[in-house]
Amino acid sequence: MLEDLRRQIDEIDGEILALLNKRAKIALKVGETKRKEGLPLFIPGREENVFKRLGEMNPGPFPNRSVELVFREIVSACLAIQHPVKVAFLGPEATFTHQAGVEYFGLGVEYIPMRYVDGIFEAVERGQVDFGVVPFENSTEGVVSHTLDMFLSSEVQICGEVYLKVTHNLLSMSGSLKEVEVIYSHPHATAQCRKWITSALPRVRIVDMPSTAEAALRAKEDPKGAAIASEMAAGLYGLKIAARQIEDLSENYTRFLVLGMQGEEPTGEDKTSLLVSISDEVGALHKILQGFAENRINLTKIESRPSRLRPWDYVFFIDLEGHSKDERVSKALERVKEVSLAMKVLGSYPVKRANKP
Repeated sequence: MLEDLRRQIDEIDGEILALLNKRAKIALKVGETKRKEGLPLFIPGREENVFKRLGEMNPGPFPNRSVELVFREIVSACLAIQHPVKVAFLGPEATFTHQAGVEYFGLGVEYIPMRYVDGIFEAVERGQVDFGVVPFENSTEGVVSHTLDMFLSSEVQICGEVYLKVTHNLLSMSGSLKEVEVIYSHPHATAQCRKWITSALPRVRIVDMPSTAEAALRAKEDPKGAAIASEMAAGLYGLKIAARQIEDLSENYTRFLVLGMQGEEPTGEDKTSLLVSISDEVGALHKILQGFAENRINLTKIESRPSRLRPWDYVFFIDLEGHSKDERVSKALERVKEVSLAMKVLGSYPVKRANKP
């Protein structure tokens, strides 16, 4: 009985392999056609629609989440044989930004580590990479201010988003809490573990690092040091886990943005992000919000930031439901443009719901 079942699985595996190669051959033809017609090789909206359609078709028992993971790698591999896609991320390897990139693009693309967020924006804008992935906001600590500020001067477009559940661990060479005298990590990671640090290691020194992965590298060199980083970083850099899941809130998510130089077409389930500058007068913000309300546009986020042009001058980052090409959204944006000092659409892109709280 068991041998017969195994034989059936072997036959199915052979059929899957044959179909994968058949798909890859067609993908190569698609790539050739796109190059001839001057079309982009990778369209995030198209991929999200593929995963959505497969989820709706899936009769089970294979879980929908696993269907997406499997097909994301298939799409990623087919894309790699069409054209080697380069993706910049906040490095080195094993940062949460790296994990978000793998979640979005799969393992078939070439990942280019950058030390700072500025470098990711510049690499995308200069055409050195095809896409970039940057951390944008955390459910505990809010917006990553530096990422938001970069949109004020950059011409990159937001073409996708990723929600990643973030679990922090304390890593060290010894794996012992007693030997820890200093903790290295990114300021946001440290802030997300503030209560645990105060309770477990109240007298340790905190040293800020550009990323959690760089913190892991530093802890590897310091016998008295530890890093707040991912389990992936522990395995990659040969560290032991001294304490697991030390984040203050268990439902700790970070939203990452995917950057590119081209806009996305409507998918039917989209989000639009924009920057709006308003005059310093009574009712200025009300006029902006009224433009959205009149057109029944739901705002999912509004955040103010200094414009960096003049003291006490602010711009507003706004997320709204819908695509800039949708009729109602287009009308609302026209109205907002009329009553604001300046408006900049940062991109319309598919809403990402997988793993979102």
